Amino acid sequence: MGTAAGVGYSIHRNPAEAGKEAALKALQQAGIARPDFVFVFATVGYNQEILIRSIRAATGGAPLSGCSGEGIITQETVAETNFAVAVMVISSDELRFHNARVREIDQQAAGAGERLATAIQPFLAADSIACFMFADGLVFDFDPFLAMFEKTLQRESPLPVFGGLAADNWASKKTYQYHDDDVFCEGISCVVMSGSGAVAWGINHGCVPVGSTRTITRSTGNIIYEIDGIPALDAMKEYFDEDWKSQWNKTSLNLCLGFKTPEHIRQGYEEFVIRYMVSKNDQDGSVTIQSDVQDGTDLWIVRRDRELISGGLQAISHQIKGTTGTRRPKFILQFECVGRGKVVFREQEKMELTRSLQDEIGSEIPWIGFYSYGEIGPIANFNCFHNFTSVVTAVY
Repeated sequence: MGTAAGVGYSIHRNPAEAGKEAALKALQQAGIARPDFVFVFATVGYNQEILIRSIRAATGGAPLSGCSGEGIITQETVAETNFAVAVMVISSDELRFHNARVREIDQQAAGAGERLATAIQPFLAADSIACFMFADGLVFDFDPFLAMFEKTLQRESPLPVFGGLAADNWASKKTYQYHDDDVFCEGISCVVMSGSGAVAWGINHGCVPVGSTRTITRSTGNIIYEIDGIPALDAMKEYFDEDWKSQWNKTSLNLCLGFKTPEHIRQGYEEFVIRYMVSKNDQDGSVTIQSDVQDGTDLWIVRRDRELISGGLQAISHQIKGTTGTRRPKFILQFECVGRGKVVFREQEKMELTRSLQDEIGSEIPWIGFYSYGEIGPIANFNCFHNFTSVVTAVY
């Protein structure tokens, strides 16, 4: 049989109808009646429990994983709206999928890494290919999580991890993770893929630095308290709009932080890694990012560049095709930063860019993705966290 995959979407406002419509479209495209596995990405206008229950019913209760996003991506649409859901169904005698989840990850990143590694350990085999991970984008701290996750797995070479952080509608209030029938918050939904197959991927951010080098002078974990000896917010005020205090989401999307790419991944990546300032504290002037930093680290304020983003999508295509060669991917997952969607491009521009990438890799390939609060993908065999980035993963 090989592998059959299909994708469907819906923008119906009724959650039961939307879930059913998207699932049935996916099944029809795949040409199957009941899948072995289901990926779901949806926006937060829906009653999430009703939505997932509807999809589970339409797909025969097949194992399901996914999360909420700010928008969805398929071959047919790029929809950044409160009411949009995308479903991918997969049936395969080549690939195996096992899902797991952990809860209560806020302030417990290292513990979450240990618990999730323990949960997936029984599923790992010599032919395990990759892990797909969907974590709450409002509370996730990548570095301590990954360190304990990989330490607990004790693999000779790291299991490649791909994914995106769950998002909401810019409210930064609540995101959702999906595991079978369960819809939860402040957790991680995870999928281990094993079998006869491989992954190829491309990663690009398209940001440029503005201003001079700054230095972190006081920090703890993923919280930056001081830059150049003064509160972090004061150090960056010259770059902010006048309404930055009341419209932090807008400010942090227009400007973020760039750090020099670490030496061990520099040959496989761009000059800077990007970090989104997920929150601020007006009392102490600190900002919080989604990975840990150390005192003495240099940083730059960076902004998006439309031309670099456009050119970066071509680079992603070349990276993937350079690995797959003439082999056709079975399906593709795309994890796209919320800062690269409608806040930068008009609707038609955004659609044209996405379709150009799909046409380059293969417009007929089942394709699903979402707009996230952070992206995960390996660089030079090291699992890495990204912001303002596109991570495109092809399974072939």
